[in-house]
Amino acid sequence: MSLVAEPVPSPSHRRGIDRLVDALSGSARTSLLMVGAVALALATTACLILLAGTNPITAYGALVRGAFGSLDRVIFGINKATPYILAGAGVALCFRAKVINIGAEGQIAVGGIGATFIALNAALLPVVLVVPLSLAAGALCGAIWAGLAAIVHLKRGVHEVLCTLLLNFVGVLLVSEVLHGDMGEPGAGFPQSPLIARVARLPKLISGTDLHIGILLAVVVVVALHVLFWRTTFGFRLRIMGESRSAADYVGLSVPRATMRVMLLAGGLAGLAGGIEVLGVHLRLIEGFSAGFGFNAVAVALLASLNPLAVLPAGLFLGFLEAGALAMQREVGVPSSLVFVIQGLTMIFVLCAIGIGGAERKV
Repeated sequence: MSLVAEPVPSPSHRRGIDRLVDALSGSARTSLLMVGAVALALATTACLILLAGTNPITAYGALVRGAFGSLDRVIFGINKATPYILAGAGVALCFRAKVINIGAEGQIAVGGIGATFIALNAALLPVVLVVPLSLAAGALCGAIWAGLAAIVHLKRGVHEVLCTLLLNFVGVLLVSEVLHGDMGEPGAGFPQSPLIARVARLPKLISGTDLHIGILLAVVVVVALHVLFWRTTFGFRLRIMGESRSAADYVGLSVPRATMRVMLLAGGLAGLAGGIEVLGVHLRLIEGFSAGFGFNAVAVALLASLNPLAVLPAGLFLGFLEAGALAMQREVGVPSSLVFVIQGLTMIFVLCAIGIGGAERKV
């Protein structure tokens, strides 16, 4: 018989332990639902591949080799995922606040314009400030673009879905317009800007490879957003807005102000993604460089169950999926567009999963 009394947790410690257990069990359940949704999408797509006369195991084997078969393929997937993570995190925050922002496509496009403009004029700036100022310009342009949609929505009552959707087309056309104007490369056979100077390019994480610091910035951003969302008054207000607008009004929360702020934040993140894509991947502004990024960011946000931190694995999943798709087409003959089928089916199953587990969401 032991004479030493076992330590008894204090009430405050017990409440902390209970909250931690609840959070972990909720996260585990959500993760399990998301993994199940992805597995169902892959299984359904395997049936389609089988009906097309190809062995799905062979096709998926080629996809995995294409995504992880070499260091270059892994780096390609990571770089591909970076804009999805940044833009998807902003979309997730907006959706959690019940602000339907589907304008990341246009925000990425104008972010690329802003970053390129500063990068092309790098000679006028101190060397150490060229990259930070270029990225800041991209984020600022993206925030302004999202702010325009928010102003139209708040001042004129136009639904934010319509505002953000239409501004996508304007933003993409604006890239084409500037490339046919002063920012275009004279004599080039394709609408593109001149190559940006070396001092304006993103530093490499691994020397001799294409892996740039964009993924590092994306990781820092999602961690910061997680803290912002769960540990600040602003995040608490967004969560209240997302659960009940009438409750937000009752406690005196300014819904228009919070709407504007979250739209500016999401637009800034998308613009930053556009700047990273230009400074780290293409090294110049190219017509159509943002094609599909914004809409895929919506898919990433949903796959992450609108959790800013979970956007990181969701974005990497989509990046590696696209990286492996080309190898699947090249080796087995399965069209790479099958990835869009996987994405679509994943979204359907994820939405079903959110519908099942959404009632227990923590505020």
